[in-house]
Amino acid sequence: MLKILLKRIEKSREICYINCIWELAVSRKIKRTEKIMSIVFDENKRVFKLDTEKSSYAFHITDSRNLLHLYYGGYIPETDITHMLRIPNDEPFVPAVHDAMGPHSFDCAPIEFPTSGVADFREPAMQVMDINGMSACECYYKDYRISNGKPKLKGLPATYAADDEAQTLEVFCYDPHSGLDITLMYSVFPKFDVITRSVKVENNGLAAIDLRRIISMSLDLDRMDYDMITLHGTWARERHVQRFPVRFGKQSIDSNRGATSHAHNNFFALCDHTATEDFGEAYGFALVYSGSFLGMVEVGQYEKTRALLGINPYDFSWHLEPGEDFQAPEVIMTYSGEGLGQMSRNFHDVMRNNLIRGKWKNMRRPILINNWEATYFNFDTDKLLDIAREAKKAGIEMLVMDDGWFGHRNDDKSSLGDWFVNENKIKGGLKHLVDEVNKIGLKFGIWFEPEMISPDSKLYAEHQDWCIHIPGRHRTTVRSQLVLDFSRKEVRDYIYEQMKAILSSANIEYVKWDMNRQLSEVGNEVFPPERQREIWHRYVLGVYEMQERLLTDFPDLLLENCAGGGSRFDAGMLYYSPQIWTSDDTDAIERLKIQYGTSMCYPCSCFGAHVSDSPNHCVGRITPFETRGHVAMSGTFGYELDVTKISDDDKYAIKEQIEEFNKYNPLVRTGDYYRIGNPFANDRFDAWQFVAKDKSETLLEYVQVLKEPSVFLHRVKLKGLEKGCYYRHEQTGRVYSAELLMNSGFDIPSLWGDFRSFIAHFVRVK
Repeated sequence: MLKILLKRIEKSREICYINCIWELAVSRKIKRTEKIMSIVFDENKRVFKLDTEKSSYAFHITDSRNLLHLYYGGYIPETDITHMLRIPNDEPFVPAVHDAMGPHSFDCAPIEFPTSGVADFREPAMQVMDINGMSACECYYKDYRISNGKPKLKGLPATYAADDEAQTLEVFCYDPHSGLDITLMYSVFPKFDVITRSVKVENNGLAAIDLRRIISMSLDLDRMDYDMITLHGTWARERHVQRFPVRFGKQSIDSNRGATSHAHNNFFALCDHTATEDFGEAYGFALVYSGSFLGMVEVGQYEKTRALLGINPYDFSWHLEPGEDFQAPEVIMTYSGEGLGQMSRNFHDVMRNNLIRGKWKNMRRPILINNWEATYFNFDTDKLLDIAREAKKAGIEMLVMDDGWFGHRNDDKSSLGDWFVNENKIKGGLKHLVDEVNKIGLKFGIWFEPEMISPDSKLYAEHQDWCIHIPGRHRTTVRSQLVLDFSRKEVRDYIYEQMKAILSSANIEYVKWDMNRQLSEVGNEVFPPERQREIWHRYVLGVYEMQERLLTDFPDLLLENCAGGGSRFDAGMLYYSPQIWTSDDTDAIERLKIQYGTSMCYPCSCFGAHVSDSPNHCVGRITPFETRGHVAMSGTFGYELDVTKISDDDKYAIKEQIEEFNKYNPLVRTGDYYRIGNPFANDRFDAWQFVAKDKSETLLEYVQVLKEPSVFLHRVKLKGLEKGCYYRHEQTGRVYSAELLMNSGFDIPSLWGDFRSFIAHFVRVK
């Protein structure tokens, strides 16, 4: 008891000391720092301001040490902007605090990091449950630190930066009642007009406390006349664009499935009602996380908008003993005053340069052929080698062996977790197959689904407690499989050692990491009751740890993530894999919508995109081989068909497509992406454009979805060219001014029939 009392006295002294230092700083207006790069603290006005090349973000410390948001938008030079608060002076109906700024109510104030139970009745970013069952929590300013570069987040993917690429602000806050220390972290990437945010909570109190909600980003905006843009879908129809006006109340997207999901992506945007691709204000938010999430926009009674994005509080709790901390994932934010297109390009740049890592970050990816749609489970060594020989003749560079090579798996009902080679299929063993493929002249890749276990498996027979389950309850199977409990180290270690043994046994240069179901009956027989709700997040941390180990042990490996198609296409996965399978739907026309929506946030360089068979296996549509190639060329590019059965014309077409891919991929991979058509707004055509960073060349791609009678030419206005310069159309040799191409447009030649495509390459000549 004496020890507890001494700790409480020490804590009281610390709070008194903080109060004294704060009062001294305010009274003497102590100058603590000058502007360094992109972050400045105005000590006199008590304003933090974060600047990129075209945007500014600012918040203010009140006399009562609350943090109030001031501004996020186009660049402004001054810091004397506390007048922007616009807090009502005549609101007697809600709890209020009176300080040197006059009355402000928590319920209408733009709070930088809102907490629960303290008179702000809007959605909070943080909620706790203390040992007495109380949930109120406060967030008072204590101190700050500015540093160059960007620190890592413990156990989590996040953007990274050298000292000259970004600057980081850490704002140290505390709750005097509970002893919680709250660190708000902001990193500024000036070149890309990007700011990232994350939160860390540490329990420095005397008793355990449960985090019930921890949202990485909360942003209060001073108006409500916005549209919200989200990406929704389902299997084979991922990331379709939805745009609607925000309204009073709450509008949200979320996943409570343990993964990002097909249903909603963890990106959303807010923009002017009149914003287009090229004009108007737009704010974009993307969560660097691969588990359950919540994205919400709330318009309150004062016509102000609060945007939140972070871990879904549904069924979430994190138990913090004294001395323990919790790190929330990162949110990437960007502001564009030049429309939705520039918002997307900001995301693309920061993800390509400061999120994706490793050997393959800036490299052209191998052109692969995957045997899944060619054979499904019906293959053996001979069949794979036949495919490899024909693929080599066409110029393809890698063979990927998909599902069905392990255990006794001949359909989707068995063997997940038994990662040993089925030599009835792979005759002579895996090394023999890989060596033979290498002799043909192709690289070799392999499919895994490491997070899953089949009830019909050797592993399940030995370790039935290793799947996620609630003791005594029925275990729901999806696709005849359960989910391994990656919150447990012994489970991760076992699976990883199996994978490592396979990858070490032969010259395997690519892994497709799949996940074909999501989490249910979340629990286990290991954690105590107060930590059972941690499994959701610990599972995701376990996946991240596994992929980090994989890339550490095999640094040259090309990893592609997949989750039943595109249900885990998020910024968290991009930290580990430079490409993600965009969708199981490879139909070129369906892919127009899928890839359009995905480009709202993610760069084309990471789109897993293949030319597949026709009629397409998902929708039965028949499309020209050329169109399938042009659409897939806007991603990583590869093939998903049985090359031994296609016509000689199609085999020749593959050679032509590969030649085009090799020519244009550097531009697709590194250039600026412009959306020209909109497949959600019209059913006639889609078009898009890649422009070199130095504007020296551009590639226009056009797909005619429906042919119309008496329409012979379609004129498309190009974007992003250098004004005052001229560009030569490579196919015809004709030279056009940049102004003519952008203001009048380029005539697409008449295309006969539906689903036809056309590309045009222009090179700057003067």
